[in-house]
Amino acid sequence: MVQQLPKIVIIGAGIGGLAAALRLSHQGCDVTVLDMHSAAGGKMRTVASPAGPVDAGPTVLTMRPVFHALFADVGENLSEHVTLQPLETLARHYWDDGTKLDLSADPAQSLANVTSAFGAKAGREFSKFSNRAARLFAAFDSPMMRTATPNQMAVTKTVLRNPALILDMAPHRTMAGLLQSSFSNTHLAQLFGRYATYVGGSPYASPAILSLIWQAEAQGVWSIKGGMHQLAQSITTLAEARGAVFQYNTQATRITQQNGRTSGVQTADAHFPADIVLFNGDPRALHAGMLGEGVKAAVQEDQVSPRSLSAYVHAFAAKPSGVDLAHHTVFFGHDPKAEFAALAKGEMPTDATLYMCAQDHGHKAADALQRFEIIMNGPPVPRDAYKEKPPCQTQIFARLQQFGLTFSPTPGPDALTTPQGFDQLFPASNGSLYGRSPHGLTAAFKRPTARTPIAGLYLCGGGTHPGAGVPMATLSAAHAAAAIMTDHASTLTSPQTATRGGTLTGSATAGRKQSLS
Repeated sequence: MVQQLPKIVIIGAGIGGLAAALRLSHQGCDVTVLDMHSAAGGKMRTVASPAGPVDAGPTVLTMRPVFHALFADVGENLSEHVTLQPLETLARHYWDDGTKLDLSADPAQSLANVTSAFGAKAGREFSKFSNRAARLFAAFDSPMMRTATPNQMAVTKTVLRNPALILDMAPHRTMAGLLQSSFSNTHLAQLFGRYATYVGGSPYASPAILSLIWQAEAQGVWSIKGGMHQLAQSITTLAEARGAVFQYNTQATRITQQNGRTSGVQTADAHFPADIVLFNGDPRALHAGMLGEGVKAAVQEDQVSPRSLSAYVHAFAAKPSGVDLAHHTVFFGHDPKAEFAALAKGEMPTDATLYMCAQDHGHKAADALQRFEIIMNGPPVPRDAYKEKPPCQTQIFARLQQFGLTFSPTPGPDALTTPQGFDQLFPASNGSLYGRSPHGLTAAFKRPTARTPIAGLYLCGGGTHPGAGVPMATLSAAHAAAAIMTDHASTLTSPQTATRGGTLTGSATAGRKQSLS
């Protein structure tokens, strides 16, 4: 049987939109990607510096099999397109009492380091906590992250098959509560509480099950030679080779409809007709009516609210001195309760943990300009959004100097992106970098999924299921592409071969499409 393939317009060239464009163009679909920015990548963005482009978004890659699968599914080898560099030290951690702790890619080394820093009891507690995280990750990877539409019944069945998971989940406890009972050492509780911020949450309000995030990092962390934006560029190039068309500096203003389904995307000066529209922006933009009144019903209020955390992000080049840095270095605040209490009130914290990525760590001489990204948690668009750059600038570098770390030259205000800046970069986001808040036990079931109630309109990206982060957004693209191909090629039952120009005969998932050149 021969089936007409859909003409698809993707709004947004973040990692979700890019991965979907690659998958769909590989199947022979006519794909056009529109993005309001000047380059692909979305939150995986860079800023210019005297030392070259600096990553100003995600800094490393975890859950590597997700990316191997993306490339393999289109007949490519990940290692032929980007160079992954494994990090032996996952992160280096400093407290202002002089304590230093490295977590390692080698579990035995991590255990030895914890034991050396905090004692044998802390080592045993660390092992127990890590084992719990591993069990949770293994149990919920399939029924939650890998499924297109998670539901509580599937999760319940998983738990019923292994009732011991109930204790691991600690369903009525917060992450902070679990950590307090798991670690007698407050430094370790503070360290692992930070993992809630990976999905935009506070450990004092996020469910205990989010402790499984540690396992995603414990399985391995990789940097990408040349910076994370190389991944975005590689995916873009592969999609273009399969016929996808990218138009930058092009902002979608309305998703058009005809006869009850999507008919295309309107911009300021053109209309792009489409059978399918895949939205890779913050889903809140749809609910807010920024893409037209006709598609507001695609997303409900509780799917995008309450909002996750934002951040204050410095990206710059300078010469560091005074502290032994790793690729990832964390400088902890005095009191995590004070930091998250301020964030909960919508205020910039004055006692905050600072995360630093030394992008050129190990690759440049000590006296050379090196590229850095510093991240401090922030609330979504604080009340005084337009007055925050000078105090934040002063606060962050004064705090690092207390640890003995200085930079020459000291970055200026132009190196800083605030929550207000992120709101402008990503419309209707309120500056939230992770979409909906992860707070509450059922938050994971609240995010919108790939399919919407609007015929022909689909979603992908960090604001949709399975959530924020580069691997999760990449998985969301796989869910969206599969939904599109299933919904619009469901009558195909025989082995298939994609042919650009409107027909598809063969499998929607197997086989590499020939180059269009």
